[in-house]
Amino acid sequence: MIAVSERFSRYSRLLTAKDYARVFENPARSSDNCFTVLARKREAGVARLGLAVSKKNAKLAVERNRIKRLTRESFRVHKSELEGLDIVVMNRRQTAQQDNRTLTQSLSRHWQKLASLCEDSLS
Repeated sequence: MIAVSERFSRYSRLLTAKDYARVFENPARSSDNCFTVLARKREAGVARLGLAVSKKNAKLAVERNRIKRLTRESFRVHKSELEGLDIVVMNRRQTAQQDNRTLTQSLSRHWQKLASLCEDSLS
């Protein structure tokens, strides 16, 4: 059973267009053949995640739902490393064809890279 603090709660999500626009404005960026991940440091608080999984790059709903589910779970696991970041994850054309392990490893690399990029920008 997942502890309440580890759930992907409302407070862990980017909810409004304004939240997304702020991240798109001037982000730290990480890309590979599966994902483009944008992040922006905020003053304080827990890390928040926004998903932009497009129908253009993942035709079937089952593919889009799998990508979103894996992304949320990976984010939940790495949330403590990403403290104070707003993050938007976008899928790329290759994403739907990859297996779960590949996607999870890709996301882990993105989380590490963005955490260090945003940490460096504060120094």
